[in-house]
Amino acid sequence: SPTVRIINTELGTIDYRVPKHTYSAKVQRRLANDTDNPDAANGAVILRIDPKIERHKLIYQMGTGEPNLALEAAQTVIQDVDGLDVNMGCPKKFSVSGGMGSALLSDTKRACDIISTLRRTLNNSNSNKPVSAKIRLLHETNPSPTVDFVRALVASGVNAITIHGRIRGDESTIMARWETLISVVRELKMHIDTRNIPIIINGDLYTREDIHEMKLRTGCDGIMLARPALYNVSLFRRGSVNSDVVEQQQQQQQQGDGGNNNNVLQQPITEFQQTNHSGYYGYNSPLLQSRTSIVQEYIAHCVRYKAHSKNAKYVICEMMNSRRAPNTRVPFLNMEFEGGQNIQSICKCRSLDDLVKVWDVKWTIPMPSSSSSSSSTDAACSGEVTTTSGEASDLHNYDDRYFLDHDKFRKERNDAFDEQMKKKNAGSYNGGEENKEVDGSEDVPMSKRPKI
Repeated sequence: SPTVRIINTELGTIDYRVPKHTYSAKVQRRLANDTDNPDAANGAVILRIDPKIERHKLIYQMGTGEPNLALEAAQTVIQDVDGLDVNMGCPKKFSVSGGMGSALLSDTKRACDIISTLRRTLNNSNSNKPVSAKIRLLHETNPSPTVDFVRALVASGVNAITIHGRIRGDESTIMARWETLISVVRELKMHIDTRNIPIIINGDLYTREDIHEMKLRTGCDGIMLARPALYNVSLFRRGSVNSDVVEQQQQQQQQGDGGNNNNVLQQPITEFQQTNHSGYYGYNSPLLQSRTSIVQEYIAHCVRYKAHSKNAKYVICEMMNSRRAPNTRVPFLNMEFEGGQNIQSICKCRSLDDLVKVWDVKWTIPMPSSSSSSSSTDAACSGEVTTTSGEASDLHNYDDRYFLDHDKFRKERNDAFDEQMKKKNAGSYNGGEENKEVDGSEDVPMSKRPKI
């Protein structure tokens, strides 16, 4: 079904939406009856961009397993984003089964074909925007497989690399393999072909003390935050720089070359990972905002941009729990909120209004005037673009049990996913009859779906 690019003059945004007429009659009725999310009646919003705020800052990450599908997805959104990133690290079943995510780590040729196709085509079309990739470590302790994979991507034209400090199969509840990550980045910075490629590190950087330490030890060019940003997004705040920290950094730089100086940092890195950082850049840094105020601000943004209440609930529940944090970090992560909110109270919410009441949100983000929103979105570009996108599977729908009884729910979801894949595989041997819906339209195979 087509995904249409729409200029939303009411919100001042550019929307990529699945039109409602492309859904089955059953789904259309469900959308129309969702009184808590009236915007959904017009079809699901896959991507909503505010060009006034996000222009020159937005990187589009795709999950893809094939060069032609990666290119199709890229060409759809390239006019509204500032760079492309290929996810080569996701270990989830839905991703790997479609040949995407971390499945690419064991298929160097296909991974490189995706990068070279994007670089070659975008350069030829005068859309010279950078293409990066996010990967995982390829071995528990040996840096060579990861280094070799990165060098292959660089030879294919990649502009930057993000490395997550875990291997495929590692649970997020164990510590990231910082020791191996340090070795990988140091080695990449020694090779002529990779030393000038920006290397970004990711994994368990919960404090600015973590960030500072790993930048010194690796010599990396930047850091990426995921779960730590969900815990407290104000981690991005720099604040006023502490003069003592600046002096320490200058002394270390004079003694050696960043992460290549083995004499600067004597504490074993695994010991550092388990330390309760209590200083200026630690867990209770004065730079950090109240987590309650952060959730309140997030809800205000959800109201401003008419986010679906189930999406908002999911994000808030992730902000409120530590079940996916490393066990060694959990004791240092404060999960209490000023109003006594908990997961159970959030799961009872059915609308954004409910969330506003539970969190006592008393302020709003003003909507743009019709004239200013129209001019900003029109300036970004006009017209409609379509691409193929499969109708959302029930296996990807939000369910409160994901947070209330995660282990049981995860097993049920995995069993249902395995059963779905068996039916699809069986359908591929009988002419695809098993893959047809009641209304006669064929379900799009997971490996053939461009992901946003």
